[in-house]
Amino acid sequence: MARAFLGLVSKLGDRRRLLEEAVASVPDLVAVSPVYETEPVGGPEGQGPYLNLVVELDTDRPARELLAIAHRLEAAAGRVRAERWGPRTLDVDVLWLEGEAVDEPDLTVPHPRMWQRRFVVAPLADLAPDLVPEDWEDRVEGYARRVDNL
Repeated sequence: MARAFLGLVSKLGDRRRLLEEAVASVPDLVAVSPVYETEPVGGPEGQGPYLNLVVELDTDRPARELLAIAHRLEAAAGRVRAERWGPRTLDVDVLWLEGEAVDEPDLTVPHPRMWQRRFVVAPLADLAPDLVPEDWEDRVEGYARRVDNL
C-alpha cells in the first residue's frame, strides 16, 4: 500500500455538493483536508472563486489507475473539457503517489505545478505537513481562504 494525494477543485454549479459527492466516491480514502476558497490561476478573465480540497488515499493502485478514477469522478460531475484552465464543475488531479514517478504526455506525477499553487499546497499541508517545505507560504502563488470541512 502507498500513500497518495488527489486534488479536487470545483467552480461551476453547486460546488460544495459536487465536492461532497466526489469525495464520497473516492476509493481507498484515508483523510480529507478542509475546504479552501481560492482565486483562479490562469484561464479566462472574470472567473469567480473555486472551492478546493485534497484527499489522502492508502492504495495499491498505480498512478494510471488513479487518473482513470479522477476522470470517472469528473464525468460523474458533468465535467466538460471546453477550455484549458476554464471554469469546470469538477477537476481532479493526481498530485503525488509514494514511490512512483510518471512523466507521460497525459500524466505527470508528482504533479508538475503543485508546489507553485497555494490552492494545492494549503490543503496538502493540512494532511501531509511532512511533504510540504516549511517555508511553503513564501514560495507559492495565489490566495486561499479556509472555508470549512465537508
